[in-house]
Amino acid sequence: MLGVVLLAAALTACTRQSAGEDTLMVFAAASLKNAFTDIGQRFEADHPGVGVEFSFAGSSDLVTQLTQGASADVFASADIRNMDRAAAAGLLDGSAVPFATNRLTIAVTAGNPKGIASLRDLDRPGTAVVLCAEQVPCGAASRAAERAAGVELRPVSEETSVTDVLNKVVSGQADAGLVYVTDVQAAGEAVSSVEISEAAEAVNTYPIATLTESGKPTLAREFVAAVTGSVGQDALRAAGFGPP
Repeated sequence: MLGVVLLAAALTACTRQSAGEDTLMVFAAASLKNAFTDIGQRFEADHPGVGVEFSFAGSSDLVTQLTQGASADVFASADIRNMDRAAAAGLLDGSAVPFATNRLTIAVTAGNPKGIASLRDLDRPGTAVVLCAEQVPCGAASRAAERAAGVELRPVSEETSVTDVLNKVVSGQADAGLVYVTDVQAAGEAVSSVEISEAAEAVNTYPIATLTESGKPTLAREFVAAVTGSVGQDALRAAGFGPP
């Protein structure tokens, strides 16, 4: 029973960087996990006694959690639409700041055994495709890419975060999925990637903002400055993100 409890704790969405005297809670899009974990560690090193804790999930889910009373100091979205939702709900302390961009690619089973070369190939009979749900940034971008290609895909499932799409391809539950280039880069040899020209029609801009309910507004603003400054931009570029 103890093992089950420990496993459940390990699989929670929140990832604690360290147990500092002051803990900063950052809600961030799932696709930011690797880059923000790096930024958080550097932020802690520059702020002795401060711990950064993250909750990574689909941007839409994070906004829903915040509107329902979840406590956080900073919110980083994978698109402007969900940041606008947060602003409309009165959650933002000031204006959001764009800090990165990301674009789609097709993640396929390692080695691309299905010979997928385009978005249209995803509509072939016998090809199991997974997409993000439309309310999620990667889902909205996927629909924009479909429209640009003149194709309407029929996914076997729709997921609430881009990492869930990637995991279904990695695990063999799907032949392909539309994800961000940063996710494929992070997956390494676990998947292969097929670039699509339609990605240019579906570039996502990532904004970040401090939250009105933050109990540490100065620290929250310093974290935003770290993300938008040279330290954060170096980490984001290394993870495959484009400039804002």
